[in-house]
Amino acid sequence: MNYPNLSPDPGVNPAEISELAAMIRAGAPLIVIESHDEPHAMALFSELRRLLGRPLFKWTAAQGMRWVERDQPLAGEFKEVEQALAHIRQRRDRGIFMLMDFHPFLNDPVTVRQLREMTRQDEGVHARTLVLVSPELKLPRELEVVARRFQLKPPDRGTLAAMVRAEALRWGNQRGTAVQPLCEEVLNSLINNLEGLAMKDARRLARNAIQDDGVLDESDLPEVMRAKFDLLNPGGILTFELETARFSQVAGMPRLKRWLEIRASVFNASAPPPGLDMPKGMLLLGVQGCGKSLAARAAAGLFGVPLLHLDCGALFNRYHGESERNLRESLRAAELMSPCVLWIDEIEKGLSVSDSDGGTSRRMLGSLLTWMAERKSRVFLAATANDISILPPELVRKGRFDEIFFVDLPDQATREDVLAIHLKRRDLKPQLYPLAELAAATEGFSGAELEHLVVAALYDAHASGDTLSTEHLMAEVQATRPLSVVMAEPIVELRHWASSRAVPA
Repeated sequence: MNYPNLSPDPGVNPAEISELAAMIRAGAPLIVIESHDEPHAMALFSELRRLLGRPLFKWTAAQGMRWVERDQPLAGEFKEVEQALAHIRQRRDRGIFMLMDFHPFLNDPVTVRQLREMTRQDEGVHARTLVLVSPELKLPRELEVVARRFQLKPPDRGTLAAMVRAEALRWGNQRGTAVQPLCEEVLNSLINNLEGLAMKDARRLARNAIQDDGVLDESDLPEVMRAKFDLLNPGGILTFELETARFSQVAGMPRLKRWLEIRASVFNASAPPPGLDMPKGMLLLGVQGCGKSLAARAAAGLFGVPLLHLDCGALFNRYHGESERNLRESLRAAELMSPCVLWIDEIEKGLSVSDSDGGTSRRMLGSLLTWMAERKSRVFLAATANDISILPPELVRKGRFDEIFFVDLPDQATREDVLAIHLKRRDLKPQLYPLAELAAATEGFSGAELEHLVVAALYDAHASGDTLSTEHLMAEVQATRPLSVVMAEPIVELRHWASSRAVPA
């Protein structure tokens, strides 16, 4: 729908204006906007006021009721919520009333009843429009049935590009100099990192990048990316890694490496080639300490994208509904950070379905499965699991992940590679040690146990004032009881399960 007489704020999306105008014209009595971005909401309704010819009022607990067009308080101010609602109900001017940070008042049954009576159909289809704006709004059931929820849309790429250029020009005008000409490649990368943010936040990040040295180049991108992550992850449930592992640090797993290499170019494309779907993710199942987590981190390094680590333990909250909300917000943050790899370590511990938690884990599993099925963004899910006995069967059915890989204990050649990697990491020369002999002696050792072997032997050598020798390493081999011995039965069961359900890594 076009509005020829409307000249919206450059930061306002005409599609948002169209959608909200349709809601109001259809007689929606209550519109709910769940967002931190009050300026965006105010800009939208200021444009709607002009378009629809209706008075616009804004109420806050601090300032009471203000007439937005005249930028003045109403006589009486009506700071108390009951007074404000009573005043709104008495008015007959088909106004739009924005009630800011209203969520604390929804715990009061009197306030809820007032709102319910004000949104009844017999109050008149076009009598008024109430708009609740708050960072978090959980409506009681009696209001949810009459409310229309509206999701603020972040600025599009064209708007962001114009904003970045305007900020560069503003900085230059203030200082009597010019920002170095913007390289299109850097500008596109910067816009990729600003997408999904509110305009005020995107502008602040762009301004900070320019003001640092008067130059916008590749060196600014990591800081912008990290600042964006901090904005999207206030609860600290996700962690962010820009410098991740490389597959040169991962011994073995040839099939997994090849599988990821084939998909890297498709994942990094803005759109997949005809006939191909965007790679969605993998499940790494296997014995503890065999490199599943390192492989998940190396996938991000191979794709050249940030790694987001979702801590399942941090999701859970004792308050009803908070755990599910934490998961939804984390998944949304991952989508806004795309392209990225989302790593969920030991997924079975966070999403094992149990009746002892009031259904929380089942609802969270449902939310994750829905997201996995419906997401369109370039978020590659890398999940790891150790214990199949508590892994929800819904999670491992065909099609949930692109592939399920089984990571077993390392074979002879892989053990040699693991020992060489850990010796090199400690500035030792692997060629000075009989790696084949050591690998043969450590059959059944996991990668983590091989690393511990090197570390413990180094401590022994240091204690005796010697350099590390084969004797120190062999002594630690004899002193170690590997997991393959201690947990022999569960490992046999795990291998049996994976033999017909997973691809050897």
